[in-house]
Amino acid sequence: MKFPIQVEQKNCLNCAFKGHSLFSILSDDSLDHLNAHKSCTIFKKGQYLFTQHSRPMGLFCVYSGKIKLSTAGPDGKEQIIRLAKDGDVIGYRAIITDENYRLSAIALEESSVCLIEKEFFLDLAMSEPRLNRQIFKLISDDLKRAEEQIVSLSQKSVRERTAEALLFLKATYGFEDDNQTLNIRLSREELADYVGTTTESVIRVLSDFKTSGLIDIAARKIIIIDLGLLIKTANMIP
Repeated sequence: MKFPIQVEQKNCLNCAFKGHSLFSILSDDSLDHLNAHKSCTIFKKGQYLFTQHSRPMGLFCVYSGKIKLSTAGPDGKEQIIRLAKDGDVIGYRAIITDENYRLSAIALEESSVCLIEKEFFLDLAMSEPRLNRQIFKLISDDLKRAEEQIVSLSQKSVRERTAEALLFLKATYGFEDDNQTLNIRLSREELADYVGTTTESVIRVLSDFKTSGLIDIAARKIIIIDLGLLIKTANMIP
């Protein structure tokens, strides 16, 4: 079994995401104090940051890498609820409500993550009204995404949902240097877990997309060929 690797402490004052992170409103003194109450860890691909139903340990901040947050249904099938990227925070709802995690967080690639102590984060949120507002906005955004996902699962076809998922991956992780290849590599099973269908269905839809000229596939990476047609297929407003 592989264990996370402790790495050199990241300095919040020099963080590349300082200007647009949850903690962007904090003063340098507060950020310096935050530094003293966190640890930084490297998670290898497939390693868990935390598991569903476990007790919250603290707030996870993604310094670099890609994380999936998923839940297991009664039949054991995984459903990916959210994908996190550089600068995102994970696990705050369980801390605020003092409940067990409702999701598992798993590294999709080698990821550098900082863990802020639970009690320190709660005290900081209580003492910083503007931070409280930032947290409320995060929760509101989560609810909005959940509502959109419910509508998509109940009203859209697998073809539409697959196109929508590819557009979401583009919006979250962007393209590689060629400005066409999605900057994330998901297995067909993982993509199916996000779309909410079977692996076989996703494979058929991707094959159809390729034949229709919407995408191409090379070395397991998905290349967007016709973005406008993909948006139309997803039944979304560009």
